Amino acid sequence: MTTQTELTGVAGWAVDVMERLGGPGAGLVIALENLFPPLPSEVILPLAGFTASQGTFSVQGAIAWTTAGSVVGALLLYTLGAVFGRERLRAVWGRLPLVNLEDLDRTEAWFSRHGKKAVFFGRMVPIFRSLISIPAGVERMPVGIFTLLTLSGSLIWNTIFVLAGYTLGENWHVVEEYAGVLQLVVIGAVVLGVAWFVVSRVRTLRARRSEV
Repeated sequence: MTTQTELTGVAGWAVDVMERLGGPGAGLVIALENLFPPLPSEVILPLAGFTASQGTFSVQGAIAWTTAGSVVGALLLYTLGAVFGRERLRAVWGRLPLVNLEDLDRTEAWFSRHGKKAVFFGRMVPIFRSLISIPAGVERMPVGIFTLLTLSGSLIWNTIFVLAGYTLGENWHVVEEYAGVLQLVVIGAVVLGVAWFVVSRVRTLRARRSEV
């Protein structure tokens, strides 16, 4: 690939793996992205499409292999959550500052009601795409349902980004710019949510102490 020398860092590494291993290499890179969220699928998926446009493998192969990689990575995290288990989670949670078991109970109740939606749509949300697999494992969502939801959500997300990279070719990085904005929005929302939770919890604790 003539542009290989222009790619550095994660992008250069990802393209090198895909060129060496073909479609399975694209699946491997995406599986690793699931296990290590700092590896951005918003970069890797368009690169898979770009690599397909260079003839290394077909665009259909890129979509199939990256989706398979997404499912494998998600199942590994699901297994991690299942092995860790609910009782260990409650024991660890109970030692954390500013939270109590009632918070965990509410979270579990929410996941019980909305877990299927969370797994499906979570596959299309930066950061949460990987993390959602762990509570699904902790709560022992039926593995068949988890796999189907992960496959469906990942197929949609991967197809959009792979086709964008395939269509844009050497301008694949345009996708990264827009995806980066989406990721910043998600991170900002998470930070604000955590800040609101901490402030409200500290105020509640102070109020309780003042009543004693």
